[in-house]
Amino acid sequence: MSELSVLAAAAAAGSAPALLWPGGAWSWADLAGRVTAEMGTLGRLGLGRPGGPPRVRLTARATPEFVVRFWALAELGVTVVLLHPRWTATERATVGALDLSAWDLDLLPAGARVDWIVPSAPSVRIPPERPLAILFTSGSAAGPKGVILSRGAFVASAEASAARLGWRGDDRWLLSLPPAHVGGLSVLTRCLLARRPVVLGEGLDPVATVALMHEAGVTLASAVAPQLQRLLDGGAVPPRLRAVLVGGGPCPEPLLRRARKAGWPVLATYGLTETCSQVATQDPAEARNVGDVGATPLPGVELRVTDGRIEVRGAMLMSGYYPRGRHAEPLGEDGFLDTGDLGRLDERGRLVVLGRADEVIVTGGEKVFPGEVERALAACPGIAAALVVGVEADPWGQVVAALLVAGPRGPAAPDQLSESLAGLAPFKRPRLVAWVDALPLGPNGKPDRRRALSEHRSSLQPRSRAAAPAPGLQKPRRARR
Repeated sequence: MSELSVLAAAAAAGSAPALLWPGGAWSWADLAGRVTAEMGTLGRLGLGRPGGPPRVRLTARATPEFVVRFWALAELGVTVVLLHPRWTATERATVGALDLSAWDLDLLPAGARVDWIVPSAPSVRIPPERPLAILFTSGSAAGPKGVILSRGAFVASAEASAARLGWRGDDRWLLSLPPAHVGGLSVLTRCLLARRPVVLGEGLDPVATVALMHEAGVTLASAVAPQLQRLLDGGAVPPRLRAVLVGGGPCPEPLLRRARKAGWPVLATYGLTETCSQVATQDPAEARNVGDVGATPLPGVELRVTDGRIEVRGAMLMSGYYPRGRHAEPLGEDGFLDTGDLGRLDERGRLVVLGRADEVIVTGGEKVFPGEVERALAACPGIAAALVVGVEADPWGQVVAALLVAGPRGPAAPDQLSESLAGLAPFKRPRLVAWVDALPLGPNGKPDRRRALSEHRSSLQPRSRAAAPAPGLQKPRRARR
Protein backbone atom coordinates (compact mmCIF):
# COMPACT_ATOMS: atom_id res chain seq x y z
CA MET A 1 0.00 0.00 0.00
CA SER A 2 1.20 3.53 -0.79
CA GLU A 3 2.49 5.64 2.09
CA LEU A 4 1.22 9.01 3.22
CA SER A 5 4.71 10.47 3.60
CA VAL A 6 6.04 13.83 2.44
CA LEU A 7 9.56 12.51 2.98
CA ALA A 8 8.92 9.64 0.58
CA ALA A 9 7.45 12.11 -1.93
CA ALA A 10 10.58 14.27 -1.69
CA ALA A 11 12.79 11.25 -2.30
CA ALA A 12 10.78 10.36 -5.40
CA ALA A 13 9.99 13.81 -6.84
CA GLY A 14 12.06 16.36 -4.94
CA SER A 15 12.12 19.19 -7.49
CA ALA A 16 8.48 18.82 -8.60
CA PRO A 17 5.99 21.44 -7.30
CA ALA A 18 4.12 20.44 -4.14
CA LEU A 19 2.38 23.54 -2.79
CA LEU A 20 1.32 26.76 -4.52
CA TRP A 21 -0.42 29.81 -3.11
CA PRO A 22 -0.73 33.50 -3.99
CA GLY A 23 2.83 34.79 -3.80
CA GLY A 24 4.60 31.52 -3.01
CA ALA A 25 5.53 28.00 -4.12
CA TRP A 26 7.37 25.00 -2.65
CA SER A 27 8.73 21.86 -4.24
CA TRP A 28 8.43 18.50 -2.50
CA ALA A 29 12.01 18.96 -1.28
CA ASP A 30 11.14 22.41 0.11
CA LEU A 31 8.06 21.03 1.87
CA ALA A 32 9.90 18.00 3.22
CA GLY A 33 12.65 20.20 4.62
CA ARG A 34 10.19 22.31 6.52
CA VAL A 35 8.32 19.19 7.69
CA THR A 36 11.62 17.75 8.99
CA ALA A 37 12.36 20.93 10.93
CA GLU A 38 8.84 20.89 12.41
CA MET A 39 9.26 17.21 13.34
CA GLY A 40 12.32 18.22 15.35
CA THR A 41 10.33 20.89 17.19
CA LEU A 42 7.44 18.54 17.91
CA GLY A 43 9.75 15.66 18.82
CA ARG A 44 11.46 17.77 21.48
CA LEU A 45 8.01 18.17 23.04
CA GLY A 46 7.62 14.39 23.21
CA LEU A 47 5.27 13.97 20.27
CA GLY A 48 5.77 10.72 18.40
CA ARG A 49 7.76 9.21 21.26
CA PRO A 50 6.74 6.43 23.68
CA GLY A 51 4.67 7.97 26.43
CA GLY A 52 3.84 11.04 24.36
CA PRO A 53 0.23 12.05 23.56
CA PRO A 54 -1.25 9.83 20.83
CA ARG A 55 -3.54 12.64 19.67
CA VAL A 56 -3.36 16.42 19.33
CA ARG A 57 -5.90 19.10 18.47
CA LEU A 58 -5.15 21.52 15.66
CA THR A 59 -7.17 24.16 13.82
CA ALA A 60 -7.21 23.29 10.12
CA ARG A 61 -6.59 26.13 7.68
CA ALA A 62 -5.56 25.98 4.04
CA THR A 63 -2.24 27.69 4.75
CA PRO A 64 1.38 26.59 4.23
CA GLU A 65 1.92 26.62 8.01
CA PHE A 66 -0.94 24.18 8.62
CA VAL A 67 0.21 21.87 5.83
CA VAL A 68 3.72 21.70 7.32
CA ARG A 69 2.51 20.98 10.84
CA PHE A 70 -0.11 18.44 9.72
CA TRP A 71 2.37 16.41 7.66
CA ALA A 72 4.99 16.62 10.42
CA LEU A 73 2.48 15.07 12.82
CA ALA A 74 1.63 12.44 10.21
CA GLU A 75 5.32 11.53 9.82
CA LEU A 76 5.53 11.13 13.61
CA GLY A 77 2.46 8.86 13.63
CA VAL A 78 0.41 11.25 15.79
CA THR A 79 -3.35 11.42 15.16
CA VAL A 80 -4.64 14.94 14.49
CA VAL A 81 -8.06 16.02 15.81
CA LEU A 82 -8.99 18.77 13.36
CA LEU A 83 -10.87 21.85 14.55
CA HIS A 84 -12.74 24.22 12.26
CA PRO A 85 -11.37 27.80 12.15
CA ARG A 86 -14.90 29.24 12.34
CA TRP A 87 -15.86 27.39 15.51
CA THR A 88 -16.69 29.46 18.58
CA ALA A 89 -14.77 29.18 21.83
CA THR A 90 -17.67 27.15 23.22
CA GLU A 91 -17.50 24.66 20.34
CA ARG A 92 -13.75 24.30 20.73
CA ALA A 93 -14.12 23.74 24.46
CA THR A 94 -16.78 21.08 23.87
CA VAL A 95 -14.44 19.12 21.62
CA GLY A 96 -11.55 19.65 24.01
CA ALA A 97 -13.58 18.13 26.83
CA LEU A 98 -14.08 14.92 24.84
CA ASP A 99 -10.46 13.86 25.32
CA LEU A 100 -8.36 15.63 27.94
CA SER A 101 -5.27 13.60 26.96
CA ALA A 102 -5.07 15.30 23.54
CA TRP A 103 -2.79 18.34 23.43
CA ASP A 104 -3.92 21.62 21.88
CA LEU A 105 -1.20 22.49 19.36
CA ASP A 106 -2.78 25.85 18.53
CA LEU A 107 -0.98 27.05 21.65
CA LEU A 108 2.36 26.29 19.97
CA PRO A 109 3.43 29.04 17.53
CA ALA A 110 4.75 28.12 14.12
CA GLY A 111 8.50 27.47 14.16
CA ALA A 112 11.05 29.86 12.73
CA ARG A 113 12.58 29.16 9.33
CA VAL A 114 15.81 27.18 9.43
CA ASP A 115 18.32 25.85 6.92
CA TRP A 116 17.87 22.21 5.96
CA ILE A 117 19.02 19.42 3.71
CA VAL A 118 16.78 17.21 1.61
CA PRO A 119 15.78 14.35 3.96
CA SER A 120 15.69 10.68 3.07
CA ALA A 121 12.55 8.56 2.99
CA PRO A 122 11.37 7.32 6.40
CA SER A 123 12.81 4.00 7.54
CA VAL A 124 9.91 3.04 9.83
CA ARG A 125 6.60 2.42 8.11
CA ILE A 126 3.55 3.49 10.10
CA PRO A 127 0.83 0.80 9.99
CA PRO A 128 -2.11 1.68 7.70
CA GLU A 129 -4.67 1.01 10.43
CA ARG A 130 -3.31 3.82 12.58
CA PRO A 131 -5.65 6.86 12.54
CA LEU A 132 -4.39 9.79 10.49
CA ALA A 133 -7.06 12.27 11.51
CA ILE A 134 -10.31 12.73 13.39
CA LEU A 135 -12.84 15.03 11.74
CA PHE A 136 -16.22 16.17 12.95
CA THR A 137 -19.42 15.77 11.00
CA SER A 138 -21.61 18.82 10.40
CA GLY A 139 -25.12 19.31 11.66
CA SER A 140 -25.34 16.51 14.21
CA ALA A 141 -28.24 17.06 16.59
CA ALA A 142 -26.52 14.88 19.19
CA GLY A 143 -23.55 17.23 19.51
CA PRO A 144 -20.00 16.81 18.17
CA LYS A 145 -19.44 13.46 16.47
CA GLY A 146 -15.82 12.75 15.61
CA VAL A 147 -15.01 10.36 12.78
CA ILE A 148 -11.81 8.29 13.09
CA LEU A 149 -10.14 7.92 9.68
CA SER A 150 -7.15 5.65 9.25
CA ARG A 151 -4.19 6.17 6.97
CA GLY A 152 -5.24 3.12 4.98
CA ALA A 153 -8.76 4.50 4.51
CA PHE A 154 -7.36 7.72 3.01
CA VAL A 155 -5.15 5.71 0.66
CA ALA A 156 -8.09 3.54 -0.45
CA SER A 157 -10.20 6.66 -1.01
CA ALA A 158 -7.46 8.32 -3.07
CA GLU A 159 -7.00 5.22 -5.21
CA ALA A 160 -10.76 5.00 -5.87
CA SER A 161 -10.88 8.68 -6.86
CA ALA A 162 -7.89 8.26 -9.19
CA ALA A 163 -9.54 5.26 -10.84
CA ARG A 164 -12.46 7.50 -11.85
CA LEU A 165 -10.68 10.77 -12.67
CA GLY A 166 -7.17 9.59 -13.54
CA TRP A 167 -4.06 11.73 -13.14
CA ARG A 168 -2.36 13.86 -15.78
CA GLY A 169 1.19 15.14 -15.65
CA ASP A 170 0.09 18.78 -15.35
CA ASP A 171 -2.69 18.29 -12.78
CA ARG A 172 -3.03 20.83 -9.97
CA TRP A 173 -5.86 20.61 -7.43
CA LEU A 174 -7.40 23.73 -5.88
CA LEU A 175 -7.94 23.51 -2.11
CA SER A 176 -10.68 26.04 -1.39
CA LEU A 177 -12.59 23.91 1.15
CA PRO A 178 -11.45 24.03 4.79
CA PRO A 179 -9.19 21.03 5.58
CA ALA A 180 -11.31 20.57 8.72
CA HIS A 181 -13.76 18.88 6.37
CA VAL A 182 -12.93 15.67 4.60
CA GLY A 183 -13.52 17.18 1.17
CA GLY A 184 -10.66 19.57 1.86
CA LEU A 185 -8.30 17.22 3.69
CA SER A 186 -8.64 14.57 1.01
CA VAL A 187 -7.22 17.02 -1.56
CA LEU A 188 -3.99 17.01 0.46
CA THR A 189 -3.86 13.21 0.74
CA ARG A 190 -4.72 12.56 -2.93
CA CYS A 191 -2.11 14.99 -4.21
CA LEU A 192 0.57 13.66 -1.85
CA LEU A 193 0.08 10.12 -3.10
CA ALA A 194 0.04 11.27 -6.73
CA ARG A 195 3.00 13.69 -6.29
CA ARG A 196 0.87 16.51 -7.69
CA PRO A 197 0.72 20.08 -6.35
CA VAL A 198 -2.04 21.58 -4.22
CA VAL A 199 -3.08 25.18 -4.88
CA LEU A 200 -4.17 26.88 -1.65
CA GLY A 201 -7.16 29.18 -2.16
CA GLU A 202 -9.36 29.10 0.94
CA GLY A 203 -11.04 32.33 1.98
CA LEU A 204 -10.64 34.18 -1.32
CA ASP A 205 -13.59 35.98 -2.90
CA PRO A 206 -14.98 34.49 -6.13
CA VAL A 207 -13.12 36.86 -8.46
CA ALA A 208 -9.81 36.23 -6.68
CA THR A 209 -10.42 32.48 -6.66
CA VAL A 210 -11.07 32.31 -10.39
CA ALA A 211 -8.06 34.55 -11.03
CA LEU A 212 -5.89 32.20 -8.95
CA MET A 213 -7.18 29.22 -10.92
CA HIS A 214 -6.13 30.94 -14.14
CA GLU A 215 -2.73 32.00 -12.81
CA ALA A 216 -1.84 28.69 -11.15
CA GLY A 217 -3.12 26.50 -14.00
CA VAL A 218 -5.65 24.65 -11.82
CA THR A 219 -7.02 21.51 -13.49
CA LEU A 220 -9.08 19.99 -10.62
CA ALA A 221 -11.25 21.53 -7.92
CA SER A 222 -13.75 20.51 -5.25
CA ALA A 223 -16.72 22.62 -4.16
CA VAL A 224 -20.10 22.59 -2.48
CA ALA A 225 -23.09 24.03 -4.34
CA PRO A 226 -22.97 27.54 -2.80
CA GLN A 227 -19.28 27.81 -3.75
CA LEU A 228 -20.04 26.76 -7.31
CA GLN A 229 -22.75 29.42 -7.47
CA ARG A 230 -20.17 32.06 -6.50
CA LEU A 231 -17.50 30.73 -8.87
CA LEU A 232 -19.86 31.14 -11.82
CA ASP A 233 -20.01 34.85 -11.02
CA GLY A 234 -16.24 35.11 -10.54
CA GLY A 235 -15.07 35.10 -14.15
CA ALA A 236 -14.39 32.98 -17.21
CA VAL A 237 -13.72 29.24 -16.97
CA PRO A 238 -10.01 28.57 -16.30
CA PRO A 239 -8.63 27.14 -19.57
CA ARG A 240 -6.90 24.10 -18.07
CA LEU A 241 -9.74 23.09 -15.74
CA ARG A 242 -10.94 19.55 -16.48
CA ALA A 243 -13.15 18.63 -13.48
CA VAL A 244 -14.96 20.30 -10.58
CA LEU A 245 -16.32 17.84 -8.02
CA VAL A 246 -19.54 19.23 -6.50
CA GLY A 247 -20.69 17.45 -3.35
CA GLY A 248 -21.70 18.18 0.22
CA GLY A 249 -25.36 17.44 -0.59
CA PRO A 250 -27.63 17.39 -3.63
CA CYS A 251 -26.67 20.02 -6.18
CA PRO A 252 -29.67 21.81 -7.73
CA GLU A 253 -30.15 20.75 -11.34
CA PRO A 254 -30.56 24.36 -12.56
CA LEU A 255 -27.16 25.18 -11.06
CA LEU A 256 -25.56 22.17 -12.78
CA ARG A 257 -27.17 23.18 -16.07
CA ARG A 258 -26.00 26.76 -15.75
CA ALA A 259 -22.44 25.69 -14.92
CA ARG A 260 -22.20 23.20 -17.76
CA LYS A 261 -23.69 25.54 -20.31
CA ALA A 262 -21.06 28.10 -19.27
CA GLY A 263 -18.33 25.53 -19.89
CA TRP A 264 -17.52 24.52 -16.30
CA PRO A 265 -16.71 20.76 -16.23
CA VAL A 266 -18.89 19.97 -13.21
CA LEU A 267 -19.17 16.41 -11.87
CA ALA A 268 -21.90 15.56 -9.35
CA THR A 269 -20.28 13.74 -6.43
CA TYR A 270 -21.54 11.94 -3.35
CA GLY A 271 -19.40 11.33 -0.31
CA LEU A 272 -19.31 11.76 3.45
CA THR A 273 -16.86 12.12 6.29
CA GLU A 274 -17.28 8.48 7.29
CA THR A 275 -15.94 7.35 3.88
CA CYS A 276 -12.99 9.76 3.49
CA SER A 277 -14.96 11.79 0.96
CA GLN A 278 -15.97 10.46 -2.50
CA VAL A 279 -17.81 7.17 -2.97
CA ALA A 280 -19.76 8.02 -6.15
CA THR A 281 -18.85 10.48 -8.89
CA GLN A 282 -20.14 11.10 -12.38
CA ASP A 283 -18.09 9.79 -15.25
CA PRO A 284 -16.71 12.84 -17.10
CA ALA A 285 -18.22 11.54 -20.37
CA GLU A 286 -21.72 11.34 -18.80
CA ALA A 287 -21.49 14.90 -17.50
CA ARG A 288 -21.61 16.23 -21.04
CA ASN A 289 -25.39 15.90 -20.70
CA VAL A 290 -26.14 19.20 -18.96
CA GLY A 291 -29.06 17.79 -16.96
CA ASP A 292 -27.43 14.55 -15.81
CA VAL A 293 -27.13 14.23 -11.99
CA GLY A 294 -26.54 10.49 -11.46
CA ALA A 295 -23.24 9.54 -9.82
CA THR A 296 -21.63 6.14 -10.47
CA PRO A 297 -20.03 4.32 -7.48
CA LEU A 298 -16.24 4.45 -7.59
CA PRO A 299 -14.17 1.29 -8.14
CA GLY A 300 -13.75 -0.54 -4.84
CA VAL A 301 -16.97 0.92 -3.40
CA GLU A 302 -20.00 -1.26 -2.70
CA LEU A 303 -23.13 0.88 -2.62
CA ARG A 304 -26.77 -0.11 -2.19
CA VAL A 305 -30.06 1.55 -1.31
CA THR A 306 -32.16 -0.21 1.32
CA ASP A 307 -35.64 1.12 2.10
CA GLY A 308 -34.57 4.41 0.53
CA ARG A 309 -31.41 4.73 2.65
CA ILE A 310 -27.93 4.79 1.12
CA GLU A 311 -25.53 2.16 2.48
CA VAL A 312 -21.81 1.87 1.68
CA ARG A 313 -19.05 -0.68 2.20
CA GLY A 314 -15.35 -0.57 1.28
CA ALA A 315 -11.77 -0.08 2.44
CA MET A 316 -12.29 3.70 2.70
CA LEU A 317 -14.73 3.38 5.62
CA MET A 318 -13.97 4.95 8.98
CA SER A 319 -12.64 3.03 11.97
CA GLY A 320 -15.41 4.28 14.28
CA TYR A 321 -16.62 7.36 16.11
CA TYR A 322 -14.63 9.44 18.60
CA PRO A 323 -14.55 9.11 21.50
CA ARG A 324 -15.17 5.39 21.20
CA GLY A 325 -18.26 4.17 23.03
CA ARG A 326 -19.98 7.57 22.93
CA HIS A 327 -21.99 6.76 19.79
CA ALA A 328 -23.70 3.64 18.48
CA GLU A 329 -21.72 1.15 16.37
CA PRO A 330 -21.94 2.58 12.83
CA LEU A 331 -21.55 -0.59 10.79
CA GLY A 332 -24.07 -3.38 10.26
CA GLU A 333 -23.23 -7.05 10.68
CA ASP A 334 -22.38 -7.28 6.98
CA GLY A 335 -20.00 -4.32 7.16
CA PHE A 336 -22.27 -1.81 5.41
CA LEU A 337 -22.51 1.73 6.77
CA ASP A 338 -25.98 3.27 6.98
CA THR A 339 -25.13 6.80 5.83
CA GLY A 340 -28.35 8.37 7.04
CA ASP A 341 -28.80 9.78 3.54
CA LEU A 342 -31.75 9.08 1.27
CA GLY A 343 -31.40 8.23 -2.41
CA ARG A 344 -32.28 5.98 -5.29
CA LEU A 345 -30.46 4.13 -8.06
CA ASP A 346 -31.51 4.95 -11.60
CA GLU A 347 -31.90 2.42 -14.41
CA ARG A 348 -28.12 2.51 -15.03
CA GLY A 349 -27.19 1.90 -11.39
CA ARG A 350 -26.20 5.50 -10.77
CA LEU A 351 -26.94 7.17 -7.46
CA VAL A 352 -29.34 10.10 -7.16
CA VAL A 353 -29.21 11.68 -3.69
CA LEU A 354 -32.49 12.97 -2.21
CA GLY A 355 -31.28 14.38 1.11
CA ARG A 356 -30.81 13.50 4.77
CA ALA A 357 -33.18 11.10 6.48
CA ASP A 358 -33.29 13.32 9.58
CA GLU A 359 -34.38 16.29 7.44
CA VAL A 360 -37.54 14.65 6.10
CA ILE A 361 -40.64 16.77 6.79
CA VAL A 362 -43.73 14.88 7.95
CA THR A 363 -46.85 16.88 7.24
CA GLY A 364 -50.30 15.38 7.78
CA GLY A 365 -48.75 11.90 7.71
CA GLU A 366 -47.04 12.52 4.35
CA LYS A 367 -43.25 12.58 3.92
CA VAL A 368 -41.62 15.45 2.05
CA PHE A 369 -37.95 15.51 1.00
CA PRO A 370 -36.67 19.10 1.21
CA GLY A 371 -34.22 18.54 -1.65
CA GLU A 372 -37.03 17.67 -4.05
CA VAL A 373 -38.89 20.88 -3.25
CA GLU A 374 -35.69 22.94 -3.41
CA ARG A 375 -34.94 21.64 -6.90
CA ALA A 376 -38.40 22.69 -8.07
CA LEU A 377 -37.99 26.14 -6.54
CA ALA A 378 -34.47 26.59 -7.95
CA ALA A 379 -35.90 26.13 -11.46
CA CYS A 380 -38.15 29.16 -10.99
CA PRO A 381 -37.09 32.45 -12.59
CA GLY A 382 -36.49 35.02 -9.89
CA ILE A 383 -35.11 32.56 -7.32
CA ALA A 384 -31.34 32.46 -6.87
CA ALA A 385 -31.37 29.99 -3.95
CA ALA A 386 -33.93 28.11 -1.85
CA LEU A 387 -33.91 26.32 1.50
CA VAL A 388 -36.88 24.21 2.61
CA VAL A 389 -37.58 23.42 6.27
CA GLY A 390 -40.36 21.95 8.36
CA VAL A 391 -42.18 24.23 10.80
CA GLU A 392 -44.12 22.75 13.71
CA ALA A 393 -47.86 23.41 13.31
CA ASP A 394 -50.66 21.55 15.07
CA PRO A 395 -52.54 19.45 14.14
CA TRP A 396 -50.51 18.62 11.02
CA GLY A 397 -47.24 18.03 12.85
CA GLN A 398 -45.21 20.14 10.41
CA VAL A 399 -45.87 22.33 7.41
CA VAL A 400 -43.47 22.90 4.54
CA ALA A 401 -41.78 26.32 4.59
CA ALA A 402 -39.23 27.92 2.27
CA LEU A 403 -36.60 30.63 2.58
CA LEU A 404 -35.94 32.18 -0.83
CA VAL A 405 -33.19 34.44 -2.16
CA ALA A 406 -34.27 36.65 -5.05
CA GLY A 407 -32.55 36.54 -8.40
CA PRO A 408 -30.65 39.52 -9.87
CA ARG A 409 -33.83 40.85 -11.50
CA GLY A 410 -35.90 40.66 -8.33
CA PRO A 411 -38.08 38.01 -6.66
CA ALA A 412 -40.35 35.63 -8.51
CA ALA A 413 -44.00 36.55 -8.83
CA PRO A 414 -46.59 34.32 -7.07
CA ASP A 415 -47.80 32.88 -10.39
CA GLN A 416 -44.20 31.94 -11.30
CA LEU A 417 -43.85 30.15 -7.97
CA SER A 418 -47.09 28.28 -8.49
CA GLU A 419 -46.07 27.24 -11.99
CA SER A 420 -42.68 25.90 -10.82
CA LEU A 421 -44.34 23.89 -8.05
CA ALA A 422 -47.17 22.53 -10.19
CA GLY A 423 -45.35 19.23 -10.73
CA LEU A 424 -45.31 18.51 -6.98
CA ALA A 425 -48.13 16.97 -4.99
CA PRO A 426 -50.07 19.64 -3.04
CA PHE A 427 -48.71 18.48 0.33
CA LYS A 428 -45.12 19.05 -0.91
CA ARG A 429 -45.68 22.69 -1.85
CA PRO A 430 -44.48 25.32 0.66
CA ARG A 431 -47.32 26.83 2.68
CA LEU A 432 -45.03 29.48 4.16
CA VAL A 433 -42.47 31.56 2.26
CA ALA A 434 -40.05 34.24 3.41
CA TRP A 435 -37.65 36.19 1.18
CA VAL A 436 -34.17 36.65 2.69
CA ASP A 437 -31.02 38.40 1.55
CA ALA A 438 -28.90 35.24 1.91
CA LEU A 439 -29.26 31.69 3.20
CA PRO A 440 -27.55 30.99 6.52
CA LEU A 441 -24.52 28.78 5.96
CA GLY A 442 -22.67 26.41 8.26
CA PRO A 443 -18.86 26.22 8.61
CA ASN A 444 -18.76 23.78 5.68
CA GLY A 445 -20.32 26.33 3.34
CA LYS A 446 -23.60 24.42 3.05
CA PRO A 447 -27.02 25.87 3.98
CA ASP A 448 -27.74 25.32 7.68
CA ARG A 449 -31.37 24.27 8.21
CA ARG A 450 -31.31 24.45 12.02
CA ARG A 451 -29.79 27.92 11.93
CA ALA A 452 -32.36 28.95 9.33
CA LEU A 453 -35.20 27.88 11.64
CA SER A 454 -33.59 29.69 14.56
CA GLU A 455 -32.93 32.97 12.75
CA HIS A 456 -36.17 33.15 10.74
CA ARG A 457 -38.66 31.36 12.98
CA SER A 458 -40.83 34.47 13.39
CA SER A 459 -41.11 34.84 9.60
CA LEU A 460 -42.02 31.19 9.14
CA GLN A 461 -44.90 30.84 11.58
CA PRO A 462 -48.46 29.84 10.61
CA ARG A 463 -50.90 32.62 11.36
CA SER A 464 -52.82 30.24 13.62
CA ARG A 465 -51.45 27.40 15.72
CA ALA A 466 -54.89 25.83 15.87
CA ALA A 467 -55.04 24.94 12.20
CA ALA A 468 -52.57 24.59 9.41
CA PRO A 469 -52.74 27.03 6.50
CA ALA A 470 -54.79 26.10 3.50
CA PRO A 471 -52.89 24.31 0.72
CA GLY A 472 -50.87 26.62 -1.48
CA LEU A 473 -48.60 29.52 -0.73
CA GLN A 474 -49.27 32.13 1.87
CA LYS A 475 -48.40 35.65 0.82
CA PRO A 476 -44.59 35.84 0.88
CA ARG A 477 -43.13 37.92 3.67
CA ARG A 478 -39.75 39.63 3.91
CA ALA A 479 -37.86 38.12 6.80
CA ARG A 480 -36.69 40.55 9.43
CA ARG A 481 -32.92 40.84 9.78
